[in-house]
Amino acid sequence: MHPMLNTATRAARAAGTVILRHMDRVQDLSVDAKGRNDFVTDVDRKAEVAIIQTLHKAYPKHGILAEESGYNGPGDVRDEYLWIIDPLDGTTNYIHGFPQFAVSIALQHRGKLDQAVVYDPFKNELFSASRGSGAQLDGKRIHVSKETRLENALLGTGFPFKEMEHLDRYMETFRALITQTAGIRRAGAAALDLAYVACGRLDGFWEFGLQPWDMAAGALLVEEAGGIVADMTGGNNYLESGNVMIGTPKIHEAMQKAILAKQAHE
Repeated sequence: MHPMLNTATRAARAAGTVILRHMDRVQDLSVDAKGRNDFVTDVDRKAEVAIIQTLHKAYPKHGILAEESGYNGPGDVRDEYLWIIDPLDGTTNYIHGFPQFAVSIALQHRGKLDQAVVYDPFKNELFSASRGSGAQLDGKRIHVSKETRLENALLGTGFPFKEMEHLDRYMETFRALITQTAGIRRAGAAALDLAYVACGRLDGFWEFGLQPWDMAAGALLVEEAGGIVADMTGGNNYLESGNVMIGTPKIHEAMQKAILAKQAHE
């Protein structure tokens, strides 16, 4: 295992310990609203501290971009090494006892995603990837599914529940895809959705308005597992735009065609 990936794994497991320790008393957690349908708990903050302490101990000169505390480290977000972390993706699920949440940690090297960990502490599943070395689930190599037909595909998605400005555009894509697939699932934790595409549990995924920490680790997992990650125009601007479409090579192509055909028809 790459030494930086090993450090990310330790950090993710440390955060997972914090998350599980409080899971049986979520009703007692202090919950604050950062915005509409956007919540943060003491667990998010404590898990983030555990991650940052682990990363800074090993790499004190690296920059860190974290969901709850923002940027910290030397320089700015264009540092040579930048960790992008979400200590608890799926906070709303967590505070309701819905067991679909994860820790997401990615490392960018000179602006390119290089290492990734998505850890589901409830299921004790650890997804990991190093650029050029493939993706793994609990140490075993994973690949995107072999599905080629959209009508047989199971897709994941995320509703634009925070930014209503994306709702109309999202509904256009949803209408284009819902009648042409085997099913669409919305589980509420994008990091895990992307990891599920990487290991073949989902054949594709799309969402608008994500943050870098929601998808950075999952994006590298999918790429290293043989999938396609792009923004809605087919470009590579997904971390900046927040809009992403992901899938096996054939399913990604079919999703784009279905959406374009629906737009042309309307």
